[in-house]
Amino acid sequence: MRLLIIEDEPGIAGFLKDGLEEEYFAVDIAYDGKTGLDMALINEYDLIIVDWMIPALSGIEVCRQIRKSGNLVPILFLTAKDTLEDVVFGLDAGANDYIKKPFEFEELLARIRVQLRTKNKADDSLCAGSLCINPATHQVFSGSQEITLTPKEFALLEYLIRNKDRVCTRSRIIEHVWDIHFDSDTSVIDVYITFLRKKLDAAGAGNLIQTIRGVGYIVREPSVS
Repeated sequence: MRLLIIEDEPGIAGFLKDGLEEEYFAVDIAYDGKTGLDMALINEYDLIIVDWMIPALSGIEVCRQIRKSGNLVPILFLTAKDTLEDVVFGLDAGANDYIKKPFEFEELLARIRVQLRTKNKADDSLCAGSLCINPATHQVFSGSQEITLTPKEFALLEYLIRNKDRVCTRSRIIEHVWDIHFDSDTSVIDVYITFLRKKLDAAGAGNLIQTIRGVGYIVREPSVS
């Protein structure tokens, strides 16, 4: 899943990026509101974290402009402003949640997961056929058999299953799973798809991941004969 952080303090931005990437998110950073707004309107994000006090364009104005465009991406304010009036003002501008500095990373992570669960209108488990994955615990099961995946294999499988029955283009996959913003060489996707298929097949999960030649991949429920 792909997140955008709009934060002008490099130390905080780097801390968040490192921590969130360890949780298998792809993370982009903007250091001012104008750049952050442009990125939010051009790219597809699963969630945006924005500081209130940022140069060029305030976090409040960034939030308002995103909502004005019709984009319903979850937005989480991260700011030192802490009065009740500030909280209400931020939420009224279109934010989904509000966390005050200083903060504990685990609390931020929990709030992100709440917003992503709400966004996807699903419980913690994502399933396709006999395969179920739990994003919170990073476990994958085919029936009762657990499948061991590397972090990147898990991130790829999660993205595909979240988009079940929809074609995932190679450029979308590389952006959301690898955080690379070009598609000149996406052969790494093929390598990891091969790894995933071997592990899923060995666990009896069936041919869930199908190739759309020249475009990308799709997860479909296995047909019942």
